[in-house]
Amino acid sequence: ANGTARAVVEQGGDTWFMLTADYAFGHALEGDVTRVVAVNGGEVVGGVRHPFPTSDFSSYILQAQGSGAKIVGLANAGADTVNAITTASQFGLTQSGQQLAGLLIFLNDVHALGLEATQGLLLTTGWYWDMDDESREWSERYYEQVGRMPTMVQAGIYSSTMHYLKAVEAAGTDDPETVRAQMAEMPVEDFFARNGRIREDGRMIHDMYLAQVKTPEESTGEWDLYEILSTIPAEEAYRPLSESQCSLVNN
Repeated sequence: ANGTARAVVEQGGDTWFMLTADYAFGHALEGDVTRVVAVNGGEVVGGVRHPFPTSDFSSYILQAQGSGAKIVGLANAGADTVNAITTASQFGLTQSGQQLAGLLIFLNDVHALGLEATQGLLLTTGWYWDMDDESREWSERYYEQVGRMPTMVQAGIYSSTMHYLKAVEAAGTDDPETVRAQMAEMPVEDFFARNGRIREDGRMIHDMYLAQVKTPEESTGEWDLYEILSTIPAEEAYRPLSESQCSLVNN
């Protein structure tokens, strides 16, 4: 949420309407976006909270359209995000000049919904299969095994597993504390992560990317779904270490 809001405001999306799932996770996303938008000179002009889960988003999308906000932020996940995007498409929200910003949406969601419904959607991703030669090479091997392109989740799991195994090899032991220290000492720079490192509070930070879903006319194939608009540096993409509540840095 932090990276998405900041990057979108910097791209000119400075007025927001929040569509929020009414439980702790949705509230947290909404709070993060509201804070970051304000800090970067934007404004959240309105919002509405919906029950979790919800199948009918008609009234909520109508409120978003009536707000006049440039960006409609989706502070929800899973089926709620999918249903909200579908309804927004049916109501012509993006065709009227507003944009959707998904705070937690993945490549497989966009693929399942199709470009007609998702075109123009803004989102943040930690990785995209078609970013460069290294990511494409790994993704093609994954595709041969699975029959679909990987999301940032699959790529991230592979990367983290390899980082652990490399740390075990470098440390010469599988002792947890020793390996943990070795993992923190080693940079994370591979097909998945750029400028990655494990921070003092145990969080792995790395560059993130603001992406926009392509139109059907722009796409050249089934999995050609994103255009990368900008890079969000690792230090800006995550909650600052000074705000961490982890006991590793607060004791």
